[in-house]
Amino acid sequence: MALASFTARFKQFVTPDALRSYLAEFISTFFYVFVVVGSAMASRKLMSDLANDPSSLVLVAIANTFALSSSVYIASNVSGGHVNPAVTFGLAVGGHISVSTALFYWVSQMLASVMACLLLKVATVSQDVPIYTIASEMTGFGASMVEGVLTFGLVYAVYAGGDTRSGPLRSIGPLVIGLMAGSMVLAAGPFSGGSMNPALAFGSAVVAGRFKNQAVYWVGPLIGAAVAGLLYDNVVFPGHVSGRVNSDGTTGV
Repeated sequence: MALASFTARFKQFVTPDALRSYLAEFISTFFYVFVVVGSAMASRKLMSDLANDPSSLVLVAIANTFALSSSVYIASNVSGGHVNPAVTFGLAVGGHISVSTALFYWVSQMLASVMACLLLKVATVSQDVPIYTIASEMTGFGASMVEGVLTFGLVYAVYAGGDTRSGPLRSIGPLVIGLMAGSMVLAAGPFSGGSMNPALAFGSAVVAGRFKNQAVYWVGPLIGAAVAGLLYDNVVFPGHVSGRVNSDGTTGV
């Protein structure tokens, strides 16, 4: 009986629509990570002294803005365009997607990030894949708090951008999300890296083989995402059910 129940529930998450949503998350996350990590590698190749050249930070922030806006847009009508395990977690905590769907999304996002970083590693041959690190004067707790605040702002923008009451303004939701991410990178890039995305930090760490302070890029963002989702749904706009994601993983921004 238990096996039959498990099989029936599992089949709900491998329907054609569900599989398309997982694939959409994989594709959008892949290109997002490819652009963000690739821009960091490009700036390192073009600029000899990154630490003292603020233009490298601007380059990565602009790439983050364009990449996230585009990635959210191309996946929004299929999977919701999460592109980020923290966004998925925030929506799951808010009850907009099931825990099972969230786990499948996480697998797609993490696999996509690793594959994107691996492709960059293989294609560039001589370049190392950069990883997210915290400033020497910061503690892991402090960096985690920074990442949590950044992710709070990002996920809050995701909720607001997908709010059905926004009317015509809802169409610019992906752009708003991208602009929020880019501004956050400008604000905190030198301190914690401004990841806001556990998959982004995880993929580069796996390919580089270095996991120091990896918890910073999970604990802070997941807590920040959960708080943002709960605050938006229960305090700022109580009783409102976002139309962003359906229970089977399909959506429309």
